[in-house]
Amino acid sequence: MNINLVMFKSFLGVTAFLALLGCEDSENTQVICNKNPELCADLHKDSWCRYEKGDLIRNRNKLKDIPVPSGKEIFEQLIYLEDYNKCIELASGVQHILHPERTNDRIKAFGLSSQSLSELQETTKDSADPHLAFYHWSRFNDTNAEKILFKAEKDGMVTDLYLQAQLGAYFLKSEPQRAKTLYASALNQSTRQTFNPDWLLALATLYRSKNRPDMDYWLSKTNIELTHANYSEGQLTAIIKGDKKLQTKLDKDAKVLAEQLNSGNYKESELKIVLDKETQGL
Repeated sequence: MNINLVMFKSFLGVTAFLALLGCEDSENTQVICNKNPELCADLHKDSWCRYEKGDLIRNRNKLKDIPVPSGKEIFEQLIYLEDYNKCIELASGVQHILHPERTNDRIKAFGLSSQSLSELQETTKDSADPHLAFYHWSRFNDTNAEKILFKAEKDGMVTDLYLQAQLGAYFLKSEPQRAKTLYASALNQSTRQTFNPDWLLALATLYRSKNRPDMDYWLSKTNIELTHANYSEGQLTAIIKGDKKLQTKLDKDAKVLAEQLNSGNYKESELKIVLDKETQGL
């Protein structure tokens, strides 16, 4: 079945994408539904799952004007539909005593979204697009999708920072240099909005395995500066064996790097210089 047809049918509800979550704007989504009722016909009516429903509606509205969606756009639709389906499944089990019709409406929405999701998953199976290959590999452990994805990465076809970071996490233990290269590329593309502090912890793990306590401490402390996570001072200083002089320097460096990353200025950071040197063989 043609992908466009499946996506269009899922819009109509005739048959039934990190981090992707957005903020619910009830007025905005209601306007979309009023102007394009076919985009919302298969969705439930009450306030359950409002974030997931809102994301799905907005994405459907965006896709309706795209004649041939890209693999990434279809991937995002899969994720939004998947999130909605999971949420409405739970909501469909909640009985509304005064208005049982609302429960029935959610049950119906769950059935339609399940069918729509299943059809879109089947239609995108064996796709050569890296995003869709990643979806089927990560969701179903599809070995063919794995081959397609890994070959695309080796051929330099995986350029999306989200996919690069996901693959970086996968290769963290088995191929650390490959993982470092992927994280370096993701960081180089990142903005203030798309940067993920967890990438620093992944890199810290890589340097720990290479017996680089200074880098391990620096990156771990930068993550703490950005996330304000609770941590053990003793465990952190143990990384550098209690070297107070080194700790003072690294703490200062961590504050600088955190400010740069928080401002979207990774390309001006010392971390970029280090990673470029180590991943480009300079």
